[in-house]
Amino acid sequence: MASGFFIMVRYKPSNPDACAIILRILNKWGKVDMKKSMTSGNALKLILSFSIPLLLGNLFQQFYNMMDAAIVGQTLGSKALASVGATSSVQFLVLGFCMGICQGFAIPVATRFGAGDERDMRRYEFGGAVWTAILGVFITLAAVLLCPAILHLLQVNDEIYTNAYWYLVIIFGGIPFTLLYNYLSAILRAIGDSKTPFYFLAFSAILNIGLDFFCILVLHWGCAGAAIATIFSQAVSGVLCLLLIHRRFALLHLHREDMVMDGMHSKSLLGMGLPMGLQFSITAIGSMVMQSGNNSLGTVYVSGFTAGLRIKQLMMCPFDAIGSAVSTFVSQNNGAHDIKRIHEGYRDGLLTAVIYGMFACVVMVFFGRAMSMLFVSAKEAAVLDASAKYLRRMGFFYPALGILITSRMMVQGLGFSSLAMLAGLIEMAARITVTVGFVGRFGYDAITWADQTAWTAASLFLIPLSIHCMNVTDRKIKEAQALARLQ
Repeated sequence: MASGFFIMVRYKPSNPDACAIILRILNKWGKVDMKKSMTSGNALKLILSFSIPLLLGNLFQQFYNMMDAAIVGQTLGSKALASVGATSSVQFLVLGFCMGICQGFAIPVATRFGAGDERDMRRYEFGGAVWTAILGVFITLAAVLLCPAILHLLQVNDEIYTNAYWYLVIIFGGIPFTLLYNYLSAILRAIGDSKTPFYFLAFSAILNIGLDFFCILVLHWGCAGAAIATIFSQAVSGVLCLLLIHRRFALLHLHREDMVMDGMHSKSLLGMGLPMGLQFSITAIGSMVMQSGNNSLGTVYVSGFTAGLRIKQLMMCPFDAIGSAVSTFVSQNNGAHDIKRIHEGYRDGLLTAVIYGMFACVVMVFFGRAMSMLFVSAKEAAVLDASAKYLRRMGFFYPALGILITSRMMVQGLGFSSLAMLAGLIEMAARITVTVGFVGRFGYDAITWADQTAWTAASLFLIPLSIHCMNVTDRKIKEAQALARLQ
């Protein structure tokens, strides 16, 4: 992974014509933004303009998983769908950790970009690339080797075990490609460009759809084919990002003096990245316990939960986009020492998230069952009913989820990743409590209330935490400004 970032400086394309074709296509779509400062201009407009490409990128990212589920469910049946879905929580645990550390490593880059210190920004960029590579090796090896133990822990039954195993092994084997794309896209977002990652992710999503059909229907590789299609497509998006950075983003090109690893930069990077990665993983542990409890209820509920989970993840995409926009906004303005804009960015992001949460509530409550038919045949009424119940009960709490995600990303953007991680612990504890305490007595009904309990509990913690973190940041900025005047 680290050597890939050296390529940004020294790489000479072996096929320049192919790279030129890609760049011409991008230019035809529209001018690529080299960088975009969020330290001036209307806060709401900046957040929305940054969020839209990110939202579209998130939607295409979900296409990877949704097309796997839809094609597997419609062509191979509900048992194959259960094989793909039975491990979704542990995938979120591992892949979420990967995405979290990449987002965390980009926060110091955004802060130094906002401060106008490009040299120090590139040192953080280099350090983040090295640590991403180091952690990627250990994560990949551990995840692949532990697959049998993970499936046993999740109580995956013999009926779907083999397909679930091969799907999980292939997905985990592709972690280096997941890290490549997520780190590069996080760095681009740190300097205000949310469009470029979207362009390549859109291309890869279309590629993934074609490969799904080819690997499953033509090559007859089953669930393993769906996983191979996903990993190959993600690899393409990462490589294309790397090529474009080399050709168009001189600001991010590393020079010899930038390739310095020291304790200060590493401490800052790991202090941001590891808590953000753990935040995702801790939340996923609660989801694993929840899914384990659901897996014990039988294939109908596993399939219904899987279909509902795909729709839940799709409907969460705007929250993730708004949260990432708010995180970048407050990071850059923290570097620029602009207290007022930090408050404006959080307020506008929170309002946008709550409004969307109300819209999502209406969609999930009234159209959840119809949406589930994307993954499940209309003949399987019991599975559709289970999915619709999960979505209907969840929908009423989506405004609370918007508050949770926006507040957490704002706290992380200000550099308080360790405190934000506590919200993940609260979510985990709530899901485990509901699953362990109530599934045995109430069955699937308890599963359908676990997420909402976790979101509400974490939101009640994050709202006062957000106020505290902004007050601490205000005080630090005022102290720094006072010191600057004295000097």
